Amino acid sequence: MYNPTSRVLTVLELLQSKTTITGPELAARLEIDVRSVRRYITILQDAGIPIEATIGRHGGYRLRPGYKLPPLLFSDEEATAIVLSLLATSWLEIGQSPAAVEGALAKVLRVLPSRARERLSAVSAHLILSPREQDAQPSAALLIELSDAISQRQRIAIDYRSQNDAITQRTVEPYGLVGWWGRWYLVGYCCMRRGYRLFRLDRLQQVRLLAESFVRAEDFDCQAYVLEHLAKLAPRWQIEVEFQAALSTVQQKIPASYGTLTATPEGVLFQGQYGDIASTARYLVGLNLPFVVHGPPELREELLRLAERVVRSATAQPQPGAHASSIAAAE
Repeated sequence: MYNPTSRVLTVLELLQSKTTITGPELAARLEIDVRSVRRYITILQDAGIPIEATIGRHGGYRLRPGYKLPPLLFSDEEATAIVLSLLATSWLEIGQSPAAVEGALAKVLRVLPSRARERLSAVSAHLILSPREQDAQPSAALLIELSDAISQRQRIAIDYRSQNDAITQRTVEPYGLVGWWGRWYLVGYCCMRRGYRLFRLDRLQQVRLLAESFVRAEDFDCQAYVLEHLAKLAPRWQIEVEFQAALSTVQQKIPASYGTLTATPEGVLFQGQYGDIASTARYLVGLNLPFVVHGPPELREELLRLAERVVRSATAQPQPGAHASSIAAAE
């Protein structure tokens, strides 16, 4: 929930991000009435912020052109959200530079009050988030380039590698980007196939922005298309696993969006649908909680294969002289 101080700061941020914004728009964003918006505008004006009000059909509030805002101010909740987002970039499975993340984190911490800085510095020092497994991570530059094309409604030319390793040249009208269970996809209209398609980003061999613009179909629901088609890309396994742990413990480990958690006399029953049985097995083992598999049998088999690989690694003997030779090579 917003408090009055954070609402005032949010009004200031919205005014900075938009040329003009109406009172009803501000009221909707802050979940308040228009009268309260006028009160917050007055508070900012009394503090010396040059906010101008315009009337008429396209009227609203705006900052006086040329005015430079003071350095960014964050509430504790906003600062926490930014820091946790930066720390969790590895979970986004993007090829982002660790140096860039560390630099942004340092800048955010530097502008915070001392108490908030100490608390969030403790989070960054003690929170460990390992990246999820993925064959190929998209670069941040690629996501920015595609997002820009989507925003500008600009066609792109791609060289796309199919599942059978066939390369085709496509002209695509990009509509959206989506991350789904360890992979990233581009949603767009394929001019060659004359229909909407999903393109895996790790199969894009080359991307070129074209000078051609396109008119987006306003009735196309990008989110509904993604949910409908990605669910069909792989068989869906109904997973039922019973953890031998307290419900509160399991809830801390497994997000609610991953499936349902039900308390049982022996522990907690976890139920969900997954498309990749191998990654599901690795995920369950990584939770470091004892569990019993109720189904499907394929999950048991994958866990046994995973256990065999672990045993082989644990019992493998190093080759004589291998360590010394590797040191020599490094030197």
